[in-house]
Amino acid sequence: MADVMSMEDIHATAARLNVDLSSLDLGPIRLPPAEDFGIVSDDEDLKKEESLEFEEGFGNIIVVDNLPVVPKEKFEKLEGVVRKIYSQIGVIKEDGLWMPVDPETQKTLGYCFIEYNTPQEAELAKEKTNGYKLDRSHIFAVNMFDDIEKFMKVPEEWAPPETKPYTPGENLQKWLTDEKARDQFVIRAGTDTEVLWNDARQSKPELVYKRSYWTESFVQWSPLGTYLATVHRQGAAVWGGATTFNRLMRYAHPQVKLIDFSPGERFLVTYSSHEPSNPRDTHRVVINIFDVRTGKVMRDFKGSADEFATGGTGGVSGVSWPVFRWGGGKDDKYFARIGKNVISVYETETFTLIDKKSIKVENVVDFSWSPTDPILALFVPELGGGNQPARVSLVQIPSKEELRQKNLFSVSDCKMYWQSNGDYLAVKVDRYTKTKKSTYTGFELFRIKERDIPIEVLELENKNDKIIAFAWEPKGHRFAVIHGDNPRPDVSFYSMRSGTNIGRVSKLTTLKGKQANALYWSPAGRFIILAGLKGFNGQLEFYNVDELETMAQAEHFMATDVEWDPTGRYVVTAVTSVHEMENGFNVWSFNGKLLYRIPRDHFFQFLWRPRPPSFLSPEKEEEIAKNLKKYSKKYEAEDQDVSLLLSEQDREKRRMLKEEWDRWVSEWKRLHEEEKLERQKLRDGEASDDEEEYEAKEVEIEELLDVSEEVISFD
Repeated sequence: MADVMSMEDIHATAARLNVDLSSLDLGPIRLPPAEDFGIVSDDEDLKKEESLEFEEGFGNIIVVDNLPVVPKEKFEKLEGVVRKIYSQIGVIKEDGLWMPVDPETQKTLGYCFIEYNTPQEAELAKEKTNGYKLDRSHIFAVNMFDDIEKFMKVPEEWAPPETKPYTPGENLQKWLTDEKARDQFVIRAGTDTEVLWNDARQSKPELVYKRSYWTESFVQWSPLGTYLATVHRQGAAVWGGATTFNRLMRYAHPQVKLIDFSPGERFLVTYSSHEPSNPRDTHRVVINIFDVRTGKVMRDFKGSADEFATGGTGGVSGVSWPVFRWGGGKDDKYFARIGKNVISVYETETFTLIDKKSIKVENVVDFSWSPTDPILALFVPELGGGNQPARVSLVQIPSKEELRQKNLFSVSDCKMYWQSNGDYLAVKVDRYTKTKKSTYTGFELFRIKERDIPIEVLELENKNDKIIAFAWEPKGHRFAVIHGDNPRPDVSFYSMRSGTNIGRVSKLTTLKGKQANALYWSPAGRFIILAGLKGFNGQLEFYNVDELETMAQAEHFMATDVEWDPTGRYVVTAVTSVHEMENGFNVWSFNGKLLYRIPRDHFFQFLWRPRPPSFLSPEKEEEIAKNLKKYSKKYEAEDQDVSLLLSEQDREKRRMLKEEWDRWVSEWKRLHEEEKLERQKLRDGEASDDEEEYEAKEVEIEELLDVSEEVISFD
């Protein structure tokens, strides 16, 4: 390479030789190939090709050992068996299955290599098939290819493992100890997911944690509020904490679409649906049940979408969701799914069918669990053109004993509603009239906790009224029904108790002509919101069922969602991205006072963080309710302090605004005075800033607008 000269040297040499560099044409000059004389071109980065990133390592390859050793003629059959087993778990690459052969004997060596598209699929294959029993003599031993090198470096002599000191993790229930007794919620807007405190005293939320691209589709709290779950292409993950939200566990399930927790948070169900390779085939469904704490797959289910499409509503690709419904209270002892003419009930100790067989129920179309007890409610429609009546049955699990059955005639449809304590079951029955040209609706009310489970029939005063909505009071004995025709149906309230006879249902009141199509009870009962969503443009009525009076009426235009907080103190109405405008949420008090509004573009989700049940006994809760005034003094004093603080903040804000205004006025007056001489010059020396220096004159001007001539005949 030639000697390098600096630009200063070049300019000095040009000056010494009296050469004008600006007049030189440097275009025709060509440098020798691959020579830049130490001067890097500004366009050098454009010449560089974009470097391609290749995945390093062999994380997507597994080694399957303990295969049968077979001769050449059986090679194809063995390869087909292995491919069938492992292609169910993930996509094997083209030429991604290699089974080595002994060159001398022309027999397989008893192991093979399988290459998947992703490391996640390889990990899942190892986890699911390590220990798989092909036959009595061949039990698979599966390892990751990357682990082979690690196994080769195992020392000859054993050494005790290094003991790491115990470091306690964050208390996952710490958020429940908030001194202000606030609740948390999560929102998704745009690419951001945020966890916030609801600070109603300050009339604004307080940010706890924020993260962009935290999930690829949605987030979901676990039923007791311990975990926040996110969904990704590779699987699901759960996060926890009060402020940090560290990732606690990952669950490998490629292309996962839906997730569901068991009521006690012990298990997580994940679901994926895969496009068929053959157009004549249906979607392939994969469902995994994970242990939440360990991340271990406890049981998996695979099959066509048709096998999982019976019963229920929602889901994707024709599959009802949730496929598995959990029962037996918070112990997570049982889960069940509906099939063709069967209900399959599994127990979680072994994840196998109870008594190793399903419950056969001819033509069963729906079932639901009691929220608190291992009791199944089943619905079977009419058969044989009405010769065999429809029925609702209550079945005890695990004994499979039928506790109660009710035959129903002329049934067109049926829906079951459990009360949250499992005390009552309401069955809404749509029946045909005698002419079969129309239907009417009634209710069969089961008193589950009473002897022999008595059933009571309830019919509306106008049997032809359409039922728009039904909802039980949480932990209570009342229920509400919206019935009639839009746009102004009626709302009726009933109680399962009456003053004279505890065992009779009684009507409390009917509210006529309400703009409502949805019911939202407070989690604590007593209060309810009559909401007019969608076509009713967000009409809200806050109603006190104890006093049978309206507390407030309001509107949240275009509201799509209503969510009570777990304590029943606050309620949120939201407009999600199903509407392009007005996205965001409003926070209200239980009695209908608007506390604050938060606008958010592209608003997708709002979810309150659930609270676990109180550890207080019913007696202790009753004692606190009786002595509420004693406990409330502390909080009233805190509220007063906050109110004074807010008032002081408001006064300070007003004072600062006034000072800012006064500064602006003073500055304006100063500029006005400085420009006084300039204004006089513009007015030919006239000082006319003051109003009294003006003389008002009235001038009348007449203007001829139009003249026209017209000849009038006197004939």
